[in-house]
Amino acid sequence: MSEQTVSPLAFPEPPLSDGVIMLRPWRREEDGVRYEAFTDPVIVETSWPWSEPPTPEKIASAFDRHERDRLAGHELNLAITDPDDAVLGSMCLYNLDRDHATASIGYWLTRAARGHGYATRALRLLGGWAMAELGLARLQLTCDPRNEASQRVAERCGFVREGLLRSQYAWKDGRRDTLVFSVLPGELV
Repeated sequence: MSEQTVSPLAFPEPPLSDGVIMLRPWRREEDGVRYEAFTDPVIVETSWPWSEPPTPEKIASAFDRHERDRLAGHELNLAITDPDDAVLGSMCLYNLDRDHATASIGYWLTRAARGHGYATRALRLLGGWAMAELGLARLQLTCDPRNEASQRVAERCGFVREGLLRSQYAWKDGRRDTLVFSVLPGELV
């Protein structure tokens, strides 16, 4: 295995857009939107692994951590916005492994943005960009088995369900199973 050269992961320029949504860098002043999302019961149940509730301070520190990870070449966090620049949710490319040409991708939507196809559009945009610009050979997506909406988004975009990882994550005060999906070049729809 070759030693990876650490280089920052650049934000797509211009921001990715399909005319309905845009993916752009998060702004520090949007921490309140992120905090509100992570206090939503749906996101707390399926995307917040800690037993203690989110705090504004924890959300603010995540912004700094995401930027450190981007500069280290491992992760790219983007806001999903509408044409008026209102935040609808988030897309994240993470666990980027350039030696193996693989990465993981994840997303969440605000309560008001759910059910409009925004996650599907965002997954297609960032997934297509990652395959083309980063030369990925595999893009992986994981989700809580109870998160049926996330599973439908993955399948609509051509991701194939590979299986269930039992007791994969420490989750709140126990463990959580995880569903694994993947897409290979030419499969994203």
